[in-house]
Amino acid sequence: MRRRIYYVLPDIPSARAMLDELLLARIEERHIRFLAREGTLPDDMPGCSFMMKTDLVHGAQLGMLIGGIVGFVAGFLLVLMPPEGLTMRTATILLMALGGALFGAWASGMNGSAIPNKKLEQFADRVQRGQVLMIVDVPVRRMREIEAMIAERHPDFNFGGEEPPMVAFP
Repeated sequence: MRRRIYYVLPDIPSARAMLDELLLARIEERHIRFLAREGTLPDDMPGCSFMMKTDLVHGAQLGMLIGGIVGFVAGFLLVLMPPEGLTMRTATILLMALGGALFGAWASGMNGSAIPNKKLEQFADRVQRGQVLMIVDVPVRRMREIEAMIAERHPDFNFGGEEPPMVAFP
């Protein structure tokens, strides 16, 4: 299990130095991302993906939930009050819920892809001023060690916060 931590770094050279230090601390490059002003991040540094920059995932999750509920209710109503001359089976409820969830995920995901990520919005003004946001997914057992290493070696880096742990089963 990993937790995501955010740091605001002063510039690109300090971001490159931090990348090297995290790699030496055995944090894999696929767990490190940087967000800088458009066109300033070098190609050899891992940038944020489209899915991280937008609200696509959150939108799809919300749409799937709402679409599934609406589909379930619609299927239930179809079974209770079928159209004239048709007999509906109980599987109709499941199929309608599945169809609603798929449609909701698609439609809401498309809307979410046009909206900036709400978690990264708080850092937008700093990034536009030339600072770099570093996003690191750290194993929970090593989180304090990595935070202490960064604080000790780079006291000028601003801690941007951490995401609460995600529960595997709600």
